[in-house]
Amino acid sequence: RIADFQEVLGEPTVALAKLRDLCFSGIPFEGGLRCLCWKILLNYLPLEKALWSSLLKKQRDLYSQFLKEMIIQPGIAKANLGVSREDVTLEDHPLNPNPDSRWNTYFKDNEVLLQIDKDVRRLYPDMAFFQRPTDYPCLLILDPQNEFETLRKRVEQTTLKSQTVARNRSGVTNVSSPLKTTSNSLSEYEVLPNGCEAHWEVVERILFIYAKLNPGIAYVQGMNEIVGPLYYTFATDPNSEWKEHAEADTFFCFTNLMAEIRDNFIKSLDDSQCGITYKMEKVYSTLKEKDVELYLKLQEQNIKPQFFAFRWLTLLLSQEFLLPDVIRIWDSLFADDKRFDFLLLVCCAMLILIRDQLLEGDFTLNMRLLQDYPIPDVHLILKKAKELQDSK
Repeated sequence: RIADFQEVLGEPTVALAKLRDLCFSGIPFEGGLRCLCWKILLNYLPLEKALWSSLLKKQRDLYSQFLKEMIIQPGIAKANLGVSREDVTLEDHPLNPNPDSRWNTYFKDNEVLLQIDKDVRRLYPDMAFFQRPTDYPCLLILDPQNEFETLRKRVEQTTLKSQTVARNRSGVTNVSSPLKTTSNSLSEYEVLPNGCEAHWEVVERILFIYAKLNPGIAYVQGMNEIVGPLYYTFATDPNSEWKEHAEADTFFCFTNLMAEIRDNFIKSLDDSQCGITYKMEKVYSTLKEKDVELYLKLQEQNIKPQFFAFRWLTLLLSQEFLLPDVIRIWDSLFADDKRFDFLLLVCCAMLILIRDQLLEGDFTLNMRLLQDYPIPDVHLILKKAKELQDSK
């Protein structure tokens, strides 16, 4: 199989149909094949191989530019231009009421940042990967010569985690030291030594820049679950030359992927033909076609697709399975030339594979099955989905 991939990828122009075909059955991790294939399938890399190196250079430079423009704190730029602090005019003063002031934007951005921060710290808690330091911290931001502030510092300043104040029932306020926090939240906030940053911080930066560049959608909870598997795949690329640029490459692949699925995240489009409600209904209409008995049972119990299919579809199943299995499912989803039609069949296959339990169960039992899907074997699910596809 590896040889088949190498043959297709070795051509001066990659034959997309052949590549899709191969990827659909799963991409080997060896030799960074998956990273390369995903970049082609997500339209980041063109099919002409000769264009790759110049395009990658251009995009990675562009990403550095975004970092310079969007992660810098207002006020610093002026101070660096030799303008003394007293000269910072009203126009750039933190209390300036003008809605266009850079400070106003800064404070607004902080609201988005706090939400992103909360979500990325929780990425795949069963894996240590996202808490570990990256081999390639962003030098542009961590360089002590630059006065750039890391997003983590910005979050800390905004939330003032220095002390946790809890009020008990009788109104007595006790200030607990953050060092004495119980539960496992301690490891969650483990601070890495200066000059290091954890993988979750890189993901945070990708999402923050995406939110800044796409104000129409900004950041919606769940996007962290979409960017996580992409970043993990690129940041574990065996080829260190590509691995070093995992952040920029993930950003552009995520942006391209979001361009295809962003309608799922936009509430106002829910009921339009491109919105999530339509897709959820489609899961049921496909099920009705393939297994009318099961369909009627779910209808009779008033189990609506939004109770489970909303999460399955919006997050491309990233919450239902372990990360390596999610990545395997995504091989097939990205290779699907009808773009995510196959996802509807995967959802149907998941229902049909537990039909006996669903037909016997009551509402509560069935909801539990659907909320916490019991079959871990994604190969079985993909095989069933492919059968459904072929039986059309």
